[in-house]
Amino acid sequence: MDGYLTTHVLDTARGRPAAGMEIVLHRIEGAARTELARVVTNADGRTDAPILPRTDFAPGVYELVFRVGAWLDAGDMPGPQPRFLDEVPIRFGMAEAAHYHVPLLVSPFGYSTYRGS
Repeated sequence: MDGYLTTHVLDTARGRPAAGMEIVLHRIEGAARTELARVVTNADGRTDAPILPRTDFAPGVYELVFRVGAWLDAGDMPGPQPRFLDEVPIRFGMAEAAHYHVPLLVSPFGYSTYRGS
């Protein structure tokens, strides 16, 4: 199959890439949730390689979990505990072999996502 998955995380509060954020990818099958990958964003807020490479692609339901709270705690943005945002899960489907890009725009108090290109 020729599908694969990438992401890009941007810190909208500071207007820069979210470097050093851990992201976990799961495949969802019914009630089962299987971890497939665990990666950290680079200086550009991206991963060094696709989170789900072409060789491992299969249509189905997936979930990216962005560890926003841990990233905020490790950075220079102090905040109240517990954090308003901690882990941000984004569950989505990949129906066909294509490039799926799921970016995250994040601040300590909000986030948004979309299917990118």
